[in-house]
Amino acid sequence: MRSTLDKLVSWIGLGLAAVMLVAGGLLTWASNFVDNEVKTQFLAQDITMPDQKGIDALENQADKDALTPFIGQKLENGSQAKAYADHYILAHMNASSNGETYSVVSGKALAANKTAPDAPETKALMNLRQSLFMGSTLRGLLLYGYAFATMGTIAGYAAIGAFAAAVLFLVLALLGFRHAKTAAASANAPATA
Repeated sequence: MRSTLDKLVSWIGLGLAAVMLVAGGLLTWASNFVDNEVKTQFLAQDITMPDQKGIDALENQADKDALTPFIGQKLENGSQAKAYADHYILAHMNASSNGETYSVVSGKALAANKTAPDAPETKALMNLRQSLFMGSTLRGLLLYGYAFATMGTIAGYAAIGAFAAAVLFLVLALLGFRHAKTAAASANAPATA
């Protein structure tokens, strides 16, 4: 009876090892696919991270610190995209709008356009509105790329975990089969007086 139970549990372990092996392969494929797509799409945009002069022009030290590791590099990965979106584009957007969001500036610009469409202040607000819209859109796209790159990284770590689990289940299954064999041999051995 013990031998049969050991064999049953060992076969389940082998099945789990196979499932984990397949999962690890799929997760590895997903991680590589996402990494390649993110890099390809970012490189197609031909964005160069700011040079030292561009970084020095920023007012906030946190923005400077976030961008410094990427000085002059081509934007090609999620970490660069997040730094560029949150510490370069957003810094310029905030500087031009005194920290007001696109939504606030858009509301002001549209209201001014109704009352004084030809006023220089209205034209300046409408230009700022357009600039903030484009900045917000680019930030959003870059941060989507960052999110996908992060998912690719997580899939890579999950693949490692799945492969480790496959090895563990395989070892446990083999040990279970060995134990089943010794249990069967013990059960069949003649009793000694």
